[in-house]
Amino acid sequence: MKEVKTVALIAHDNKKQLMIEWAIKNKTVLEKYSLCGTGTTAKRVSDATGLCVKGYLSGPLGGDQQIGARVAEGTIDIVIFFCDPLQAQPHDPDVKALLRIANVYNVAIATNPATADLVITSSLL
Repeated sequence: MKEVKTVALIAHDNKKQLMIEWAIKNKTVLEKYSLCGTGTTAKRVSDATGLCVKGYLSGPLGGDQQIGARVAEGTIDIVIFFCDPLQAQPHDPDVKALLRIANVYNVAIATNPATADLVITSSLL
């Protein structure tokens, strides 16, 4: 039996609408995965698409760290994180820690829609 991969969805405030649009466009592909995400992003994607997205805390309240812990445990396989590179984030150390842990554990992390499209449709998964 083939294992279902888990995808984490995260988006900074100025990128949440972009994440929703991306998720709507890729709904049929995302249905093949188990989905989770940080608080508001998970709820908004779920509401817009009807997909089941397990929500963790919001990013500034520890959600990024929760996702990072799941990456380290091996229970998250892909991270889609639409970062806002033009806006300072009050929880920037948490964001950097998540990017670092994804790299440490060799987990695919996409920070924009073009890369996210490539990752979720890859035959390597």
